[in-house]
Amino acid sequence: MDPTVDPAVRSFLDVDPQCHFPLQNLPFGVFSPGPRAGRRIATRVGDWIVDLAALQDAGLLQDAGLPRGLFSQPVLNPFMDADPQQRRLVRRLVHSLLRADEPTLRDDPVLRGRVLLPKDGVVMHLPVLTRDYTDFYSSREHATNVGIMFRGKENALLPNWLHLPVGYHGRASSIVVSGTPITRPRGQTRPADDQPPVFGPSRQLDFELEAGCFVAGGNRLGEPVAVDQATDHIFGLVLVNDWSARDIQKWEYQPLGPFNAKNFATSISPWVVTLDALAPFRCPAPAQEPGPLPYLREGDRHTYDIRLEVEVRAQGAADGLRVCASNFRHLYWTMAQQLAHHTVTGCNLGTGDLLASGTISGPDKGSFGSLLEITWRGTEPLTLPGGGGRTFLADGDTVTMTGWCQGDGYRVGFGEVTGTILPARAAP
Repeated sequence: MDPTVDPAVRSFLDVDPQCHFPLQNLPFGVFSPGPRAGRRIATRVGDWIVDLAALQDAGLLQDAGLPRGLFSQPVLNPFMDADPQQRRLVRRLVHSLLRADEPTLRDDPVLRGRVLLPKDGVVMHLPVLTRDYTDFYSSREHATNVGIMFRGKENALLPNWLHLPVGYHGRASSIVVSGTPITRPRGQTRPADDQPPVFGPSRQLDFELEAGCFVAGGNRLGEPVAVDQATDHIFGLVLVNDWSARDIQKWEYQPLGPFNAKNFATSISPWVVTLDALAPFRCPAPAQEPGPLPYLREGDRHTYDIRLEVEVRAQGAADGLRVCASNFRHLYWTMAQQLAHHTVTGCNLGTGDLLASGTISGPDKGSFGSLLEITWRGTEPLTLPGGGGRTFLADGDTVTMTGWCQGDGYRVGFGEVTGTILPARAAP
């Protein structure tokens, strides 16, 4: 067993069993000690931020052989470019320093004061510089639901869907970290099919429950990545809320797909959870019938058992409503297949590229990953505590997504990705 995921090993730092960040997790993120302070790289255990730059300055990570100052960078990209074995060694060194039976950090109050910071006293930032972003459409349940709404049961899935991971290129510049407010977009819509289009704020603003993986160590132009080598190019996962303006999308998406309906904001969680941390929670991926073409056939077809929830809270309300409980394992197309398909043409992916899953829906209404499905295109409204009825999001609503893997007495999770809807700005 990888010692960093041994559930019997505990940290000298107290960690609640419900906390997403036990010693077995050790995600990577970027923080600053205050709004105007410099950014640097950290991990987290319990309620503590572990400053990796301070650990490196103290000489405690030198066995990893990484350049000095690597953890003083404002993004993870230089660390992601390091050899995977060096990254794993960093994980093992940090794990060893935080063990309950290791005195180096535990018994040195001065060093602890430099390395450990309370989570509530820091500012979290976008962890990765992302130059390219691709959003897939990998949930069979979600694709079927949407297809039924717009084309009927007989034509729910388009002919290509069971043969390849459908995707489109999103807008990397509008990826934001959890907690960033989301301004309601304006755009063209066509409320009535027998009337001309109009311009104004979206009236059908929606969330999309997704997960995304960051690429580390891309491929050269013209050199595809084999499906069974694809996970070697994945650094880790984050939660993703790929906000969607359904009414704008309905009018604009033919013939080239989403554009302004999706380009205004994509929120991600601040902590990147590595595949090493997720390894104990591997599980079989859904069976594929018909079998995919050879370049998409996996020798070890697996996914991860990650529980996912979405809560919507009205402005001023004390409590929100859990509107979705789904699971990452429902996805029909795996991350490995997504990456292999993306590069099969010779497309070159780069370190920091984000590949998002698309909306993750399960088999029943309680597991649908968007309001479009939960309210069935607005025909079945839900009621928020203290906020009245909803078919889509109202100004002031806050959407919070969370995800975790459940171990025996501990969790390995992602924390949250949250965003509050602000009113549309004045028209240009």
